[in-house]
Amino acid sequence: MKLKQSIAVFIAVFFGLVTLIALLFDVGGISIVILGWASFLAAIALVLGVLNLLLVHLTRLFRERNLYSGVLVLGLLAVFAAAIVDELNGSDNVNLIFNWVQAPLEAALASLLAIFLLLAGVQLLKRQRTRWAFLFSLTAVVMLLGQALLTSRLLPAALRQPVNQVVDFVQSIVVTAGIRGLLIGIALATLLLSLRLLMGVERPYNK
Repeated sequence: MKLKQSIAVFIAVFFGLVTLIALLFDVGGISIVILGWASFLAAIALVLGVLNLLLVHLTRLFRERNLYSGVLVLGLLAVFAAAIVDELNGSDNVNLIFNWVQAPLEAALASLLAIFLLLAGVQLLKRQRTRWAFLFSLTAVVMLLGQALLTSRLLPAALRQPVNQVVDFVQSIVVTAGIRGLLIGIALATLLLSLRLLMGVERPYNK
């Protein structure tokens, strides 16, 4: 192992073990200091990433005349200018941009995600007709139709409460169970990755 890589592994393992010990045994503010350093470095990395993104798309805009790069650059500069104006005047332009641009885009992506899940369920039933594939497709259909009916005026008032109960049951039982399973898997994967980092097996800082 090269000396440069050995130093990087030693620093990562040392600070990881110190942070772990400080969190487990509540050693007088050491973990707070280290986490503060990590937050500071993460903020610097975020700023550098945004600047790199801006430079890359400016290059694509002027060399390739890429329309999407121009939209991204204009959006980034508009939000930056709005944040500066908000800081100087105490206005609320950033939230206005978020409510009129970001929120509708997220709603549109969420709607497309529901359609894609339904299509994925149909394709899954074509390939393998198991009870889990049927349950996945049925859940997608129930949620999609239930939300569409509840937000429309076509559903009679007498059926609104039963449909709402079915949607709430699926959300609180089926969907929540799936989300908890995913969170448990993420937690186990994070724990395993942390152990590999502490033992020096995983070295993302060498890439």
